[in-house]
Amino acid sequence: MDKKEEEAVAQQLATVPLFAQLSERQLKSIAKTGAVRTYAVGDHVVTKGERDVGFYLLLNGHMEVKSEGKHIADLHSGSFFGEMALFQDQVRTADVIAAAASQCLVLSRWDFWGAMSREPETLRALMVELVRRLKETPKALSE
Repeated sequence: MDKKEEEAVAQQLATVPLFAQLSERQLKSIAKTGAVRTYAVGDHVVTKGERDVGFYLLLNGHMEVKSEGKHIADLHSGSFFGEMALFQDQVRTADVIAAAASQCLVLSRWDFWGAMSREPETLRALMVELVRRLKETPKALSE
């Protein structure tokens, strides 16, 4: 990924609530950690029931989320999924299928934690955001 692409990916990462509080330098570091993957129409990006291994940020294109063959949601540039897979091993709850030629930044759990071991300030900022979100969960559920 060249500098221009890295900056564009960092800007898209800044829209993800988990990463929104990070500095530009920290966002660029995460962008460099991930891999850009290309998907053709009909490619299964993730499959319901498989073990999830990471976070996906749709850089461009269009994807569909389906469960049991039923349409659940459309994903477009800037959409993301799997952020909790960075922290916990669980199974995917739906299929994500490329509905058009698409590119994603894919950040695997092991690459993420390897990078975070070298970036304790970034890890600290992410933990603060996770705690903030957890504190808001009971409030949101009671409304």
